[in-house]
Amino acid sequence: MFGSLQDKLDRAFKVLKGHGQISEINVAETTKEIRRALLDADVSFKVAKNFTNRVKDRAMGENVLTNLQPGQVLTKIVHDELVGLMGGSESDIAISGNPAVILIAGLQGSGKTTFSGKLANYLKTKKGKNPLLVGGDVYRPAAMDQLEVLGGQVGAEVYLERDNKNPVEIAENAIKHARQNGFNVVIVDTAGRLAVDTAMMDEIGRVKDAVKPQEILFVVDSMTGQDAVNTAKAFNDKLDFNGVVLTKLDGDTRGGAALSIREVVTKPIKFVGTGEKMDALDVFYPSRMADRILGMGDVVSLVERAEAQFDEEQAKKLQKKIAKNQFDFNDFIEQIQQIKKMGNLKDLVGMIPGIGKMMKDVDIDDNAFKGIESIVHSMTPYERKNPKLINGSRRKRIARGSGNEVAEVNKLIKQFEETSKVMKMMSNKSNMAKMMKNFPGLGGGKMG
Repeated sequence: MFGSLQDKLDRAFKVLKGHGQISEINVAETTKEIRRALLDADVSFKVAKNFTNRVKDRAMGENVLTNLQPGQVLTKIVHDELVGLMGGSESDIAISGNPAVILIAGLQGSGKTTFSGKLANYLKTKKGKNPLLVGGDVYRPAAMDQLEVLGGQVGAEVYLERDNKNPVEIAENAIKHARQNGFNVVIVDTAGRLAVDTAMMDEIGRVKDAVKPQEILFVVDSMTGQDAVNTAKAFNDKLDFNGVVLTKLDGDTRGGAALSIREVVTKPIKFVGTGEKMDALDVFYPSRMADRILGMGDVVSLVERAEAQFDEEQAKKLQKKIAKNQFDFNDFIEQIQQIKKMGNLKDLVGMIPGIGKMMKDVDIDDNAFKGIESIVHSMTPYERKNPKLINGSRRKRIARGSGNEVAEVNKLIKQFEETSKVMKMMSNKSNMAKMMKNFPGLGGGKMG
């Protein structure tokens, strides 16, 4: 995510490296590089120009602290301006009606139907709502089938009228159905349409007038860059939507849409799609996104994702097993499953401060755990339960069964043993206290 932009901004900040103070000349050089980086990321010229002008003005007016390098000062300024450019703070979705009606709009192929399913899942799991999905796309043959499948995946009812070709009627009937059956949120998925198609734009305008939605969300494919911003403006002129959803942000996107859209349409980005899974939907936090663009990581989002997969009872049981030195391969594979549920691995690594930059050129495949899983699954239940008893002959059999070399099996068992030792040490509070003392400023250790 934003890998190319991050690299180019890094290079821009290096222009100031070695300078003892900020001057007009080196600031001008740096902001020129920042503007170039933004334009390469498909940010509109006007937005890029206004942004760098604000950065330049602030940089020239900053009192550079003696213990900071100019590059650090400028990074802070760019970070603050990026946050402002993307909206300043997160924006909530309006779900106060009875039922609350959410209208989904956008171009063909932007990911509206998938987002509708993700939104239903988000409202169920995070907001405690009972959503009804409505198939309002009467043109794409597979749209209703797709929505039905997604509804089944997230446990949300789907309202369909397969023989009705009037989306206004379908939406109106769905709301009646929702009121009669206790659904408190109605998500109306609509057909994709071009902003220049007057008849189709008039149609969604009629749907809007009929159902009077509390929330209209414009779904846009992040990969379309600046074109997405232009389209958003045209849709906003017609619908006056409440917010934007950026899909496919986990792809090889240059980031232009994320950085430009708020300033051009003056509507907040509310959600970002970060993968194909139904839980791969994040609330958009401008400050966190700015952190990630500048390679500072995003620990808060990482912790939130971990907590979403966290089972308190299970964690307590695991803690007891670790303390008793009973951590086995069943527990090991269970932890891997939890990590996999958190999302795209490269995306997760990018959330760790400092690590994202180090790993930017490393290809982290989502199938990275497959080899480990195949080895563990080739073990008998007895072996998984008793790792210490896996001798040489057992290792050979496990290697053959998993399609790996014995060396790979040995490597995994060694890693497992080291992991177990660390976990055992960390479970002991007195050991942790001793470890902390070795670090200056933490557990009472002294500098020098």
